[in-house]
Amino acid sequence: MRSGSPAKRDAIVRAALDVFLREGYARAGVDAIAAAAGVSKRTIYDYYGGKEQLFVSTLRSTMAGHADSFREMLDRTLGDVTDLHAALVRFGVEFATGIARSDERAAVMRLMIAEVAHFPALREPPSDADREETVQSVLASRLASLGDQGLLVVPDPMEAAEFLGLLLTGRVNYRSWYGAVPLGDDEIARLVEGGVRVFLRAFGA
Repeated sequence: MRSGSPAKRDAIVRAALDVFLREGYARAGVDAIAAAAGVSKRTIYDYYGGKEQLFVSTLRSTMAGHADSFREMLDRTLGDVTDLHAALVRFGVEFATGIARSDERAAVMRLMIAEVAHFPALREPPSDADREETVQSVLASRLASLGDQGLLVVPDPMEAAEFLGLLLTGRVNYRSWYGAVPLGDDEIARLVEGGVRVFLRAFGA
């Protein structure tokens, strides 16, 4: 497969995401994706080899983009921490609200849940090159930094990041049906506050 033009790859991924989210994997056609991207069907096969690889690559690229936005949010909310509890709540509310109210993120999660049984590659851990680009690894790095400052006790930052992510978003996802049912600001804040309280009992210094 050719690496090809980065601009064409970006156009293909954007078009593929739109089509996969709208049609689902089974009904999505490479012809429709090529037309939406403004490229030939042959270009898609040259770059990705086929529909299956395009699907997996599109979801991974989308999640990597989420990680970039997540890093910016961490800088805003957990960049210079003096009150750890307040900072974690601030981070958690923004994180959980974004998940609960982002139509694209919710649709991506529902698509992955629907298709993961048919695509074992979606369950595989990222390669060493991609690991730094995951939301969990970005959060783990920030929690390790807070541990170095004496604000947390995190012998395993990746485990701590997984727990924090679940505590902040798990009940929000459950109660909103992954973004399908609206949640009010007060409800999200209440759920996040509970998650932060439990996390600090486990990992607080």
